[in-house]
Amino acid sequence: MEEQRVSSFFRFEDLRVYHKSLEYYNWLMNQVDTANDFAKRVLLMPMLDSAAKISLNIAEGTSYHKSQFVNYLKFAKTAVRECVVFTTLAEQNGLFTEEQVTTSKTTLIEMTKMLGAMVVSLQKPHNRKNSEDSTEDISTPQTDNSDYGLSDFSSELNY
Repeated sequence: MEEQRVSSFFRFEDLRVYHKSLEYYNWLMNQVDTANDFAKRVLLMPMLDSAAKISLNIAEGTSYHKSQFVNYLKFAKTAVRECVVFTTLAEQNGLFTEEQVTTSKTTLIEMTKMLGAMVVSLQKPHNRKNSEDSTEDISTPQTDNSDYGLSDFSSELNY
């Protein structure tokens, strides 16, 4: 019996990077709960805003055409970089332990790679049905998008 994949009405909910960004936001919320009021107000609340922007940009981008979606994915990568800076500041000010810094940066690196792979995938021409009519450039690195949950995402969206 063939198992059918259930897809959501909102296509971004099918993306692993979207779920990873939500997990990161929830992890960060737990870190904020243990901080003092000053640290929350000055550093951690802006960091939460940046973490939320990752998910929001992914979601908003899916409602636009492919080239605009790519721009929103790049905005999400910018929000990831903001979180890297906030992580460093939190560590320098004694708000994050070494373990928290490692967890944060590992997740942020993973999301950066996932978003980058999506950008590359969406910028590739997908008209390779007639392989005799097109020549494939072997110097272009091929990205396996199966790890990022977008193997057939770009081909199923109506841009």
